[in-house]
Amino acid sequence: MDFYGIYTPVITPYGDDHAINEDGFAAMIEHLIAAGVHGIVIAGTTGEYYAQTTAERERMLSLGCEIINGRVPAIGGTGAIRTEESIHFAKAAKAAGCSALLVATPPYALPTGRENALHALAVERSVDMPVMLYNYPGRMGSMMDEEYLDRVGQSSNFVAIKESSGDINRVHLLARRYPNIALSCGMDDQALEFFAWGARSWVCAASNFAPEAHIALWQACVVEGDFTKGRRIMTAMLPLMQVLEQGGKFVQAVKYGATRRGLPAGGPRLPLRPLNKDEKRELDQVIDRMNATLAQIDAGAHGGASRAVS
Repeated sequence: MDFYGIYTPVITPYGDDHAINEDGFAAMIEHLIAAGVHGIVIAGTTGEYYAQTTAERERMLSLGCEIINGRVPAIGGTGAIRTEESIHFAKAAKAAGCSALLVATPPYALPTGRENALHALAVERSVDMPVMLYNYPGRMGSMMDEEYLDRVGQSSNFVAIKESSGDINRVHLLARRYPNIALSCGMDDQALEFFAWGARSWVCAASNFAPEAHIALWQACVVEGDFTKGRRIMTAMLPLMQVLEQGGKFVQAVKYGATRRGLPAGGPRLPLRPLNKDEKRELDQVIDRMNATLAQIDAGAHGGASRAVS
């Protein structure tokens, strides 16, 4: 599988009673496909898989694939502490009709590179499907180090890695030493650098509510190779990315962003709480400023006729 484009880890809408809003989930997926994203990740961290029961996760994988119906690739999240659980969710993703898996480091366990690689290989071998790895040591506690990459790289099913360490030297390492594992942007405020080093895909949570902006940056850098335009778009988007990456309330901010766009996002599940008034006001300001700047850039590129950004 060739990961190419914008992949959105879709949120899970909840009602006031915190039950999953399946109609809202369908509306989110239809919104993303209509906006032109290239793939959808189901049961990712942004989808709050960690706050769901096994039955709920299985249902979201099945329902998501049913709604998508092959229009774009569906990537099934397998995150879990126990390898046996990750294998279970990998099998559920395959049965649901997912095109590929997202395999992360088991959280809290702090596996070594070797242990972590054996975990990933066990998941991959259980279903024989393409895999995008997800390196996020800040949340999972362990790095997908060179021993890990050397081991998993022996299987052709490990086709991409979402790199979310925040360490730019990791981008250099992956691009230079592991070209067999396609580099995918997983650190939003470094998107321009990822694209400069050859990344052709971007897994970006904020594309839940601003897919047009993310597609525009990807299009400028990857498709057009116009990094001058890309820097202008990135400059407009950076304040939003910094609020999301550094604000400490990532899922809450993404859900609020979707809500202010009129999408049925609902709030997060416990233990998370929605944004307060000040946090919403700050996010409103950076989104409005981003939209205005991107509209100006777009208008300039089209002789004064601008398109809506988000």
